[in-house]
Order: sequence, then structure tokens, then C-alpha cells
Amino acid sequence: MDRRSIIKQAGLAGVLAAGVAPAVHAQAAVRWRLASSFPKSLDTIFGSAEKLSQAVKAMSGGKFEISVHPAGELMPAFGVVDALQGDTIDMAQTAAYYFTGKDPVFAFSCAVPFGLTTLQMAAWKDHGNGRKYLDAFFEKYNFKTASAGNTTTQMGGWYRKEIKTVADLKGLKMRLGGGVFGEAMAKLGVVAQNMPAGDVYQALEKGTLDAVEFVGPYDDEKLGFNKVAPYYYYPGWWEGSADLEFFINIKKYNALSPEHKAILDAATRVAAADMTAKYQVFNPRAIKNLVANKTQLKAFPKAIMDAGFKASMEVFAEHEAKSPEFKKIHQDMRAFQRDQILWNRFSEFPFNQYMNSVKI
Repeated sequence: MDRRSIIKQAGLAGVLAAGVAPAVHAQAAVRWRLASSFPKSLDTIFGSAEKLSQAVKAMSGGKFEISVHPAGELMPAFGVVDALQGDTIDMAQTAAYYFTGKDPVFAFSCAVPFGLTTLQMAAWKDHGNGRKYLDAFFEKYNFKTASAGNTTTQMGGWYRKEIKTVADLKGLKMRLGGGVFGEAMAKLGVVAQNMPAGDVYQALEKGTLDAVEFVGPYDDEKLGFNKVAPYYYYPGWWEGSADLEFFINIKKYNALSPEHKAILDAATRVAAADMTAKYQVFNPRAIKNLVANKTQLKAFPKAIMDAGFKASMEVFAEHEAKSPEFKKIHQDMRAFQRDQILWNRFSEFPFNQYMNSVKI
């Protein structure tokens, strides 16, 4: 990858190009390791970590390099937070809600039911209180965060049978990404199971799972879920967006020079924008392929959406009663969301509604 083109893409790095690069060349080389929670086969998600590595190397003239390791190579997919706490890795790429077993607050850094859209999440984190509050919480785990890219609104998952009523969810064994969503679905009778993406296909094929939600058409087709579950539901009300992240070891970050910090910060933005844009390109193509190959697209009935909303609000209230930190972050996110919904009524919603009604 050409160093000059990366600098041009990065925004902040463009400013650095003139004044920082000579200083970078005078410094000792820095070598970091990044452990991902995702397999290499997911070129959208894992590709974000690779893009980060390429950008850091190009902008630093090779003086700062990050080696990227897929799930299972250095540690299991869900071992990255413990590794950061133990200072055995410098960075991770993961989904924060995988770690709600440690604390439900983790979910807010990725996605919660009936939460923020992609644009809203970026705005809340970067210009609201989101990242400030969350990074203060994550200090106890020895990392800070940067977006690795957003999947945008996700699908509602693959099912071996039709889901016509709330009663159809009872006893359903379903792979869920994690977080308070699993608790909400449990209230609806779903038996939630969290497992790495690479293990899901076999479980669904063997009947160990009755349903699975992962991301959306492109990744789901790549993982082959359509071959073993014919019904594909939408929308994924538990992930109006899902912000995947780089978890950065605080001690290692603080030890970087100002120039290397700026390069890393800029490179995360390059990688995040690249992932989100890829989903916008690849998902429409994949949904056409899936439908052409007999996938049955189904909208969740309103009764199921309403039941999911009610259950989710109950779960939020339960956690707020137990955790002042959860309450502070949740209430801040919802206040931000209310303003976003107000603005959306006059901006994207009527525009999209009209465009969906006309032929172009």
C-alpha cells in the first residue's frame, strides 16, 4: 500500500505528513501484536484489522508495525480482554458485547436492543459522552477504544422454522452475539447461546442450534447459514448498528511517542471507514444471491417487535437498579437518541421513505 495515498485518506495523517514523518524515522521501531476475535474468512471484519496494520506501517515508513492474528492463533476468540489486562498483547479487535459476562456495561460500546444507528453511534461516541464514559469504565480492564468499523443495521437471523408469533420463540436454541439482548430474548423463551462465528455452522447443521444471528447477508452467506436454515428474518432490532472496536492497551498506548499515537489514531479511522463502506457495497449483492438461492426473507411481525421492546426495557431497568454506572451510560445514550430521532423525522426518515416508494 502506497504511504502517500494512505496519508491522503487518513485526514489527520495528512497534517502529519509534512511535520511528523521525519521525526518518526528518527525513532526506534515499534512492533505490536493485535489479536482478533474473528477468523480470516470474514474479510469485512478481519479486513479492518489488516487495513489498520497496513495504514500504520505506511504512515510510519515501516517504523511502527502491528502484526494481526485471527481468532485462535494467539488465544481463543473471547480471550482478548484477559490478555489485555495481563499485558500479553498490545491491541485486540473484537465486539465489546461478547464480554457482558464481566459487566453488562460492555454492551453499550457495541450494540444494545433498540439502540443507536450507525451515524448516531459515531456521533454519540465522538461528540457526545459515549466514548468518554465508556473509556473511563474500560480503564479497569487496561484498555481504551477506537472504532474498527460498523456493520450498520443487522439482520434478524436464520431460523430452521418460521417465526409467526412470540410463542414460536419459546425453547428456541439460538446463537446470539452477546449482551443484554440475550437476556431480553430469554424473557421471550429463547435459550441464548454465545459462541464464536467459526463454530456456528456445524451447530446449526446438527440441530444443536435452531437459529443463529450473526451480521448480515454478506458475512452470513460466506458462513453458509442459508444452506441449513431457510428463513431469514429482519430487522435485527437488537443491533440497529454494531460498532466493532479496537481495544488498545493503555500502558502500551501511553508509551508511544506523540507521532506514533497520532498515526495509530488516524489509522483506526481509515480502517473503520473502510469496513463500514464495504458492508454498504457487499450486502445488497449478497441479499440478491441469497434470494436467488431460495432463501425466504421474512419481516418480524409487529407483535414480536413489540414483545422484544418490552422485554428489553425490562432488562435495562433491572440493570439500572443494580448498577449506577450502567444507569448513567444508558440514560445518556437514550437522551442522545431522543434528539437523534427528533432530527431524523425531518431528515433521513422522510427522504428514505420517499425514495423507497419511487422507481429509479
